[in-house]
Amino acid sequence: MLLPILAVLAGLILLIWSADRFVDGAACTARYAGMPPLLIGMVIVGFGTSAPEMVVSTLASLQGNPGLAIGNAFGSNITNIGLILGTTAVIAPIAMHSQILRKELPVLALVTAICLFLIYDCELSRMDGVILLVVFAFLMAWSIRQGLQQREDNLSQEIDRELISHKMSLKMALFWLFLGLVVLIISSRILVWGAVSIAVSFGVSDLIIGLTIVAIGTSLPELASSIMATRKGEHELAIGNVIGSNLFNTLTVIGIAGVIAPFTLDAEVISRDGVVMGALTLSLFLFGYGWKKKQGRLSRTDGAILLACYLGYSLLLATSVVRDAT
Repeated sequence: MLLPILAVLAGLILLIWSADRFVDGAACTARYAGMPPLLIGMVIVGFGTSAPEMVVSTLASLQGNPGLAIGNAFGSNITNIGLILGTTAVIAPIAMHSQILRKELPVLALVTAICLFLIYDCELSRMDGVILLVVFAFLMAWSIRQGLQQREDNLSQEIDRELISHKMSLKMALFWLFLGLVVLIISSRILVWGAVSIAVSFGVSDLIIGLTIVAIGTSLPELASSIMATRKGEHELAIGNVIGSNLFNTLTVIGIAGVIAPFTLDAEVISRDGVVMGALTLSLFLFGYGWKKKQGRLSRTDGAILLACYLGYSLLLATSVVRDAT
């Protein structure tokens, strides 16, 4: 038992480190290639912060652990909104001036609804996965078009400042890009092995492990970057990380899992996890879009509500584990 626990801890540490290096290398490489800062923030950083979930879920699906894959995706989305944005907003209210983010909030809500509709029959088929990946491709094309049309934006300015503060040579950027990707894959394999071993030892489903330990671990990069961005006053970057990550998780992580290994979902994935994920996404849309406000923002009260919802969900999961064990 000690070895699987050490594997999970080591896997998470290496996963976080490698994801950070991968994002820095990819962002700087894209900058040298002439990509606008706004697109780097929306596409490169969004992809990079979701890379841990994508690699972990892909490996889990390939190794015959689909529950871990879907649990990681749903759990990461719930953690990103409830724990990460909730904690970040409690520390400092998050204002949203970027029109790009204001447009992506309803898109995130729509994408979440599409995903839940596709798996409502408790089946994640290969066709469901293909549909999610096609929607993702369409959204990426739309995002690129929007980014090219709106080069001057608050999010663009914040990304530009971050790139300047992490300036490096092209050679070094390519080195960190390659090394980060290699370590990311290796650490993901270690993490999946440890998580599955723990689940088998304690008689807990790999779904629960994915929703909790793995989801929190793979979401730690978003937590660190969001808190740091908010403390610097870079609010758009903080919430942009979460919106981008959840879009990638919902469309690519679940889509890839469905294409690789179609499987039947437990009913609780819809009635419990899907409902919580959908409700938190809707609440983020309502809080952040700024109904009857001059601008969207997440206040400390909003953050406390999100955090309380996450803690309540965690308690619900713990109760279900105890119930199944007795």
